[in-house]
Amino acid sequence: MDETTPGSPDTTVDRTLERRVALRSRHAEGLTRLLAERADLRGVHALADFVDDAVRWTA
Repeated sequence: MDETTPGSPDTTVDRTLERRVALRSRHAEGLTRLLAERADLRGVHALADFVDDAVRWTA
């Protein structure tokens, strides 16, 4: 059986990974937009600063 059925574990994992990638992108975009609007928030949370810098370097 080469095809995956809609309820198969492979299909479920694929959908979960796609959702995770989309969510990660959406959060990174929101964080970048927030830090662009509110420069006073820079330095408050190290991980937020890291993500913002990473997005800027890849743009």
